[in-house]
Amino acid sequence: MAESPDGSRGASRWGRRRRKREELEAFAHQTADELKAQFEEARAQFEATNEKIEAKAGRNLFAAVGIGLGLGALMLLSLIVVKELFMLFAGALVAFTAFELASALRFAGRNVPRLPTVLAALATVPAAFYLGADGKWFVSLAGIAFVALWRVAELVRPSHRGTALELWKDVAAGTLVQVYVPFLAGFAVLLTAQDGGEWWTLAFIVIVVAIDVGAYASGVSFGRHKMAPHISPGKTWEGFAGGVAAALLAGILLSTLMLGKPWWLGVVFGLTMVFTATVGDLIESLIKRDLGIKDISTWLPGHGGFLDRLDSILPSAAAAYVLFHLFA
Repeated sequence: MAESPDGSRGASRWGRRRRKREELEAFAHQTADELKAQFEEARAQFEATNEKIEAKAGRNLFAAVGIGLGLGALMLLSLIVVKELFMLFAGALVAFTAFELASALRFAGRNVPRLPTVLAALATVPAAFYLGADGKWFVSLAGIAFVALWRVAELVRPSHRGTALELWKDVAAGTLVQVYVPFLAGFAVLLTAQDGGEWWTLAFIVIVVAIDVGAYASGVSFGRHKMAPHISPGKTWEGFAGGVAAALLAGILLSTLMLGKPWWLGVVFGLTMVFTATVGDLIESLIKRDLGIKDISTWLPGHGGFLDRLDSILPSAAAAYVLFHLFA
């Protein structure tokens, strides 16, 4: 029996629809494969670029930027909203930094008790904020004595005994942690506690960050001549020049627009921060070189540890506190 015209037209329409659907599916699969290939190629190029930057600069740029922005946002919130919140921010950084430095020293053979180290470091923060400079000095000295006495008390345990020279080295290492971390960080807390001091704290931290970014970008792009190859192989004079330029620009802008001071104070502020930030970075590099480690810890991706992030800020806090009392 012959098929009716209506049936033929229906079968033809169904066939065309099926072919069109198959063509669309094939096009969708082809497009998806092309996008996937482009994504994989872009990711490979991104990873290759990141590896080149990391090999030259010594850290993961994108992880460093992410961590830096997160810490910066918390710091900005604590300074602008309620100054007392800065104590929580500073206390957390001081505690983690003191703990990781004590742990690094223990790894190198120095028996630094970590619990009293962290407790003494934390005590410095509220003392500086509420009791001022005198309270900060008193609590800092008391913290050094506390850690030293704790180490002496550990001699009752056979596993913690050693020669008198080793004991003195342990006490000296514990003192180093207290002076290097909470004592210097306490100047930032002291500065923040002053009337209008939170803006000076924000200014000096922004300048130090600008120095780091300027030195990093200039060093990666143009770095040829090593600045201190035996201490910090990654630091170059070209990077230092970039840090100086960033410090001057940031110092002048912050001095005139935020602090309400003349432009020349911004120059003084910027150059002072360049000096203290560079010294702080080199001091931490010396400590790591002496301990035989690359990073104090690996807690912060792209930065190593908290001390790797604070090495330039700690001595700069003391200098900013002095500048505040000279010019504010």
